[in-house]
Order: sequence, then C-alpha cells, then structure tokens
Amino acid sequence: MHEKECPYCNLSADPEQQIIFENKTCAYIQKSSEQTVLEGSGLIVPKRHAVDVFSLTAEEWIDTQELLIKAKDYLEERNGHDGYSVGWNTGKTGGQSIPHAHLHVIPRFSDEPYAGKGIRYWIKQNDNRRHP
Repeated sequence: MHEKECPYCNLSADPEQQIIFENKTCAYIQKSSEQTVLEGSGLIVPKRHAVDVFSLTAEEWIDTQELLIKAKDYLEERNGHDGYSVGWNTGKTGGQSIPHAHLHVIPRFSDEPYAGKGIRYWIKQNDNRRHP
C-alpha cells in the first residue's frame, strides 16, 4: 500500500476516524463504526508510515507507551469496563490487514460473550494446530 492510500498516514481522510489525542510521533484514534461491538476500542498509530511494530523507532515506542497510558485514563473515565485486550497484528498471517503499524486498545467487559478470552484464545485452539 502506498502512503497516499494508507488510512493511518491520512487520518483525516476517513470522516469516521477521530483523533482523540496525539503527541509528536503518534496518534490515538477511534472509529465510530467499530464502537457497536468493540465499545471504547481504539488504535495507537505512528504518524510516520511504519509498516509494522518492528519498524518503530525508539521515539515512537516511547510515544506509543505515553499514549497507551493516556488512552487507559481516557477510557476509564468513560467506560465501565473490567479489563483490556492490547496487541499488535503483524504480517498477513498474523492478522495485519493494513500495512501500517497500529496497536489495538480494546476495553473488555465482564458481560460480553467472549469475556475471559484473551488475544491468544483463538490461536491456541486445537483447530489451529499445524499439520506439516
């Protein structure tokens, strides 16, 4: 994907995508259409086109952590959630659908159907066992 078409290089191109806050190198964003199932969820994205988490600079790592703590405080003021799922998907096989690094920050609620199922839940199922 060329940077001009990248939705995370052009955050204002998608009217649904809202920048909640940002710092020098990263932004924390939320998309309204994703709030019906993943209530309160958002992404931390570097402003620079970094293909994946392994491409982040030291400064982007520091700024990502700063926004993660800020997002936690922001979400705790607005949601009655009981936990979080936080993670990166990297590469097509790893579930990355947009080739721009983005950290998922997902509040979790005790009354949701998959409560207690973490980010590894589906990956560690016997159905996912490799058969070389």
